[in-house]
Amino acid sequence: MRQLVTSIFLLCSVNYLCVAQNTTSIDVQHYSFQLTLADNTDMVSGVATVKVKFLKNTPVITLDLGGVDTSGKGMQVIAATAGGKDVLYAQENNKLNLQLLVAAKAGDTTTVLIRYKGIPADGLVIGKNLFNKRTFFGDNWPNRAHFWLPCNDIPADKASVEFIVTAPLHYTIVSNGIKVGERLLNDTTKITQWKEDVPLPTKVMIIGAADFAVSDAAYAGNIPVTSWIYQEDKVQGFHDYEKARDILQYFIDYVGPYGYKKLANVQSKTIFGGMENAGAIFYFEKSVTGHGGIDDLLAHEIAHQWFGDMVTETNFKHVWLSEGFATYLTDLYIESKNGTDSLHRRMANERETVIDFMARTTAPVIDTSSDYFKLLSPNAYQKGGWVLHMLRMMVGEVVFKKIIREQYKKFAGGNSSTEDFIATAERVSHKNLQAFFKQWLYQAGIPVVSIAWEYRPQRKKLIVNIEQQQPGLFSFPMELQLTAGNKKVLKTVQVQNRKTLVAFSFNEKVTKLIADPGFKLLWQQVSPKE
Repeated sequence: MRQLVTSIFLLCSVNYLCVAQNTTSIDVQHYSFQLTLADNTDMVSGVATVKVKFLKNTPVITLDLGGVDTSGKGMQVIAATAGGKDVLYAQENNKLNLQLLVAAKAGDTTTVLIRYKGIPADGLVIGKNLFNKRTFFGDNWPNRAHFWLPCNDIPADKASVEFIVTAPLHYTIVSNGIKVGERLLNDTTKITQWKEDVPLPTKVMIIGAADFAVSDAAYAGNIPVTSWIYQEDKVQGFHDYEKARDILQYFIDYVGPYGYKKLANVQSKTIFGGMENAGAIFYFEKSVTGHGGIDDLLAHEIAHQWFGDMVTETNFKHVWLSEGFATYLTDLYIESKNGTDSLHRRMANERETVIDFMARTTAPVIDTSSDYFKLLSPNAYQKGGWVLHMLRMMVGEVVFKKIIREQYKKFAGGNSSTEDFIATAERVSHKNLQAFFKQWLYQAGIPVVSIAWEYRPQRKKLIVNIEQQQPGLFSFPMELQLTAGNKKVLKTVQVQNRKTLVAFSFNEKVTKLIADPGFKLLWQQVSPKE
């Protein structure tokens, strides 16, 4: 996803972002959500059918579901069954507890059915678009699905899903998966059904309902790629989103097979710049301008289809596996189109973003903060991307690409932790990378380095003094480009102590020193201390 979160939203939402905790007693196998939308009310009626497998003995099934709050918004359960029989239920603290008639044993499965209704407090964005037309858009990240869907609202519990949406006739409905049915209910209403068989985390299970114009499909292999644009914006939107097919093909070639049966790129009212909903990416309304120039936004969200959606972080402290990967894969795509200089410019800009952020935080990339929105920071995005870039510089292009492909192949359809990725990188590269990842992911900050140098003609020596000025020490190779006469020479110095003093022999006077000329290191250069 790309950040575009308003301060008003954060103020309103921060108190309940983390109410959905890991429900460890169940593993959801499949969701079916029947939803009824209307034009004359924000009230949503739903029937959720949830197939669960029990991970341990328990007399209760607990799901996440936002209850009615003091404003009157929230979802109220009307009836519930388990295994086809009515059960007692209770809603409290955004949880729905279903009391089983007979306690379940580990390994058992059952299906629960929940009838409910209410005005979503969050998660399903209902309102007017920029053309003053009514729309509905799911917007679940990080754990906001439970404000409109009864679910196990954690990234580690992935399940197949179908949406059966009853809505006024003028809406076109988009969702995950493939449209398997659409029929008129009467002269004013229709039912649309979408189904996704690939297991998804709840954060990317969505519907969108608007007066869409839908482009003809372009194909990346056998994958149809379409644009879903507000009717008033269709000419501009079809133009702006048309690069999606080429971007999808690039990532298929670089990472591996695309995991879903279609890719819809949707103009929407997401609170983010883009939201990587599986097979149906939502972009913010004003991404459509008619001037293009959003290749990096398209690439970022499409990259998430591999990392974030198909390979999902085990929990949100590992969100860099989603955002850092999407950031750097976007950099690689831009490099493939515009050359190495474009990559260097992007890495320089991303480095400056990290430097600015490091002045305001002491948090590492692997951050255990319970405020998930705070995790959407340059730590996860730009620093995470830089970690991948430094890994690529260390192991080389061929090995790095193999690491990315192997990580996807091993964990596609499931979940991965940072430790899982480290194991993949070590297995493929045949290197011990524990120290590398420990300092860049689990240690806060970056190297803050001063470099003083002096050429001593009487000894024909260049003396270079490299000093780390940040609190904790890092170990890294520092590449130096030295100019002597008409020659440019590259030297690499391994830096690991507070001060590193090195000498190089040069017959001619060294007139220029450039540190990290190839943009291989995440660091901040400062002036030497007096």
